[in-house]
Amino acid sequence: MPMPVSSTQVLVLTTPELSPCLNATLIDSITRALPKDAIVASRWLCPGQAWELRFNADVDAGKGLHQEAKTSLADRPVDVNLLTDEGPDRRKKLLVADMDSTIIEQECIDEIADFAGVRAKVAEITERAMRGELDFAEALITRVALLKGLDEAVLEEIIERRLTIMPGATTLVRTMQAHGARASLVSGGFGFFTSRIAQRVGFDTDQANQLAISGGRLTGAVIPPILGRNAKREALIEHARQLGIELNETLAVGDGANDLAMIREAGLGVAYRAKPIVAAEAKAAITHGNLTALLYLQGYARDEFVE
Repeated sequence: MPMPVSSTQVLVLTTPELSPCLNATLIDSITRALPKDAIVASRWLCPGQAWELRFNADVDAGKGLHQEAKTSLADRPVDVNLLTDEGPDRRKKLLVADMDSTIIEQECIDEIADFAGVRAKVAEITERAMRGELDFAEALITRVALLKGLDEAVLEEIIERRLTIMPGATTLVRTMQAHGARASLVSGGFGFFTSRIAQRVGFDTDQANQLAISGGRLTGAVIPPILGRNAKREALIEHARQLGIELNETLAVGDGANDLAMIREAGLGVAYRAKPIVAAEAKAAITHGNLTALLYLQGYARDEFVE
C-alpha cells in the first residue's frame, strides 16, 4: 500500500477588523495538534486578526487539522481556511470579482425593483437564483420584465444614494494592483452600475449585462447576449490569456450560484458571504471578515496593504 504523499499546506485564520479575537493561547492550541517537525513557519499577518501556519502533511492530516481548528473556533467569528502552499504563485496576478453582494453590499436589481413597487417579488427570485434553484438567464429575464416602464433616472438615484462599497473592496483591488495584478469586475448585473463601481473602486475593466432603454424608460428587456455563469468563467479564462498567465495564478470571488463556474476555474476561488452551494465548492470561504481577508489568503501582511 503506497505511503500518503506529504505536501506543504497553509492554514489561514482571519477575523473581522472590528472584532479581532485571535490570541497566542488559541494559536498554541492549534500548533500543538501537529508534530513539531511538521511545522514550516507560523506568523501573524495582522496581530489578533490574521494568522497563518505553513506545515508539511499528507492530505488527510491537513483536513484533520482544518476540521479541528474549525471545531475549536466555532463559537468565535473566525474564518478558517486550508490552502495548498503555492510559493510565489500564491499571490495572484488576476482578480475577477462579482459585483452585487460582493464588491457592493446590495443587489442592484432589487434596488431598481423597489422603485417599481415589486421589490419583494424580485428579491425572492434573486435569492432563489443565487442559491442555484433557478436558471440565471431565465430568472434575469423574468425580473427585468417586471421593471418595464420605469424612468431611467432611477438608475442614477440608486448609484448616488443606495449603493455602498463592501468593506475592504478598495484595499483588496489596489493592494493587488500595487503588486502587479489586474482586476476585473464581471457581473450578471448591469453595465450602468458596473462602469461606475469599477471606477470608484479602481478595477481595470468591467463587464455586465445591458438594460434596454427607449424614450428614457426601461423596456423590460435585457440586450442579448446575457452574461451569466458560463460567461463569467469565459471572462476569467480570456483575461488570463490576455495577460499570458496560467489559471492557477488567478483569483475569483463571488457569492451566488452564477459565480460557481469561475470560482471552480480560478487558482483561488473564494466564496464571500456566499450561498451554501457556493461555499461548499469553493477553495476558500469568508463569512465573518471583510474583503481584505482575500489578501491574507494570498499571504499579504497588514503592513503591505494599500488603503
